[in-house]
Amino acid sequence: MAANSRVTIAAHALAWLELARRRGREVLTSEEVAASVNTNAVIVRRSLGDLQRAGLVRARRGNGAGFSLGRPATEITLLDVWLAVSPEPLLALHHSEPNLDCPVGRGIRPVLTDLYDEATDTFQASLARWTVTDVLERILA
Repeated sequence: MAANSRVTIAAHALAWLELARRRGREVLTSEEVAASVNTNAVIVRRSLGDLQRAGLVRARRGNGAGFSLGRPATEITLLDVWLAVSPEPLLALHHSEPNLDCPVGRGIRPVLTDLYDEATDTFQASLARWTVTDVLERILA
C-alpha cells in the first residue's frame, strides 16, 4: 500500500507559491509548480484545484493565468492543507464486518475506533501548529 503524497505535493506547491510571492511573482503556472515538485502538471493542477476549492489558492485565467495564494501563508496551516486534499480518513476500519461470534471480532471495532479517533486528533493538532510560512522558513534555514 502506497503512502498518500497528496499533502506533500500540496504543501510543496504552497511553499513555492509563497517563495515566488516574496520574490515579486504573485502568480505561477501549474507547469512552474510542477517543475519544482518534479511531477506532471496534471497532478499539480488536481492538487491546486483541491486547494482552490478550500480557498487556499486562487486561479487566474486569461492574460497572466496561473495560481496564487488565497490567503497569507501565515494563515494556512498544514491541517488546512490536509483537510483540502485528503478525502480519506487517516486510519480506517476494515470494510467487511468481522466475525461477531469471535471475541476479538465482537470487540475490535469500538476499541480501534476510539484509538483511531485519538490518533487522528493528535495528528490534526500537530498539523495545525505548522503554517506554510513555518515550512518555508525551515526549508530556507
